[in-house]
Amino acid sequence: MNYYVDIDLRPDPEFPPNQLMSALYAKLHRALVARDSADIGVSFPGFDAKAPHLGTCLRLHGELSEVSELMASAWLTGMRDHVEAADPAAVPGNSQFRIVRRVQAHSNPERMRRRLMRRQQIDEAQARLRIPDSTAEFLELPFVQLRSTSTGQPFRLFIEHGPLRSEQASGTFSAYGLSPSATVPWF
Repeated sequence: MNYYVDIDLRPDPEFPPNQLMSALYAKLHRALVARDSADIGVSFPGFDAKAPHLGTCLRLHGELSEVSELMASAWLTGMRDHVEAADPAAVPGNSQFRIVRRVQAHSNPERMRRRLMRRQQIDEAQARLRIPDSTAEFLELPFVQLRSTSTGQPFRLFIEHGPLRSEQASGTFSAYGLSPSATVPWF
């Protein structure tokens, strides 16, 4: 993770930044799936956990060859009017590190009940007693709105920026550029 590329959203009177970021992130996800690579991580330098929002900058992290190859591909087609991409640059030497990972909430008690009914061979009344509506979990994290390519259903991909660390941790990244254990430079 010696290099990074900042992709900044340009202001647009027709589309709010969160909608543009979701579209940009969906394109990145498709490009990472097509590359079948686990070597590119992402972060959002302008994220605000209190608001919560991801900001207007998507930062790609990786080795020079990886980020250069990705940026040379046509994955930004259709977004060029909405973004400004910098050239790959070296990560500053005084950087800290953090894990940027996906967080999934158990927000649908009905789905959990159906699963329990299938697995435990119980009826709906028993499942409702075991899993009341109050078990729904709601996250207050920034997210991008994506659409599942397999089901076509929209979903929110919640993104958590972990605490700052002084040491880098290696690992692999998902097709979303996120990892539960690998760090990206933070500066």
